[in-house]
Amino acid sequence: MTTTAIPETWRTALESVLTGRPMRALGGFLRAEEAAGKPIYPPAGTRLAALAHTPLPSVRAVILGQDPYHGPGQAHGLAFSVQRGVAIPPSLLNIFKEQEADLGLARPAHGHLEAWANRGVLLLNTVLTVEAGQAGSHQGKGWELFTDAAIRAVAQRTSPCVYLLWGSHARSKAALIREASAGPHLLLEAPHPSPLSAHRGFLGCRHFSQANAFLEEHGSGAIDWRLPD
Repeated sequence: MTTTAIPETWRTALESVLTGRPMRALGGFLRAEEAAGKPIYPPAGTRLAALAHTPLPSVRAVILGQDPYHGPGQAHGLAFSVQRGVAIPPSLLNIFKEQEADLGLARPAHGHLEAWANRGVLLLNTVLTVEAGQAGSHQGKGWELFTDAAIRAVAQRTSPCVYLLWGSHARSKAALIREASAGPHLLLEAPHPSPLSAHRGFLGCRHFSQANAFLEEHGSGAIDWRLPD
């Protein structure tokens, strides 16, 4: 990955991390994995989709995932999102259940979250690639340095932003956000929406309405969480 691959609005904030040894090692690792014939998700052209769809000045909310879906045809560069026609994964279904209970919105018939991204919701996985069928296989390879820089860049702005931190991995970024924060920011934390943990506090957390109330209070306007049919 080069600086020219980074969407323009993010380039100044992120280009410095690309010159270090960890990112060079990551590039070498990915090239070697692909040369060995291992399927890598999402496809190369979509790995920075979260940044492309949500310019840095437009970010009003951040939802952090861990790594991409590792099944065929699922991941396309936006955390928790799947392409139209792909079955809605269980964690995303619970997100929709909470949205319905909190905001009274009908559950969408698909899991394509691009509309959220285009409205200022940064859907960022902290690791941007994964080997097919091997969850977590690209953790610790260098992506975290890059995505931490993106999280820091958002926090350093003075415009209001809400961070929806679901699960221990996302919540581990709270200290980074607070340290970099130029305010005003709101951190909302809950268990992960996975069926294994959603009933321990994710369902009923009312994060969608809290996020909108905060943004409206600070003059940024509520996020339209509806998805087009």
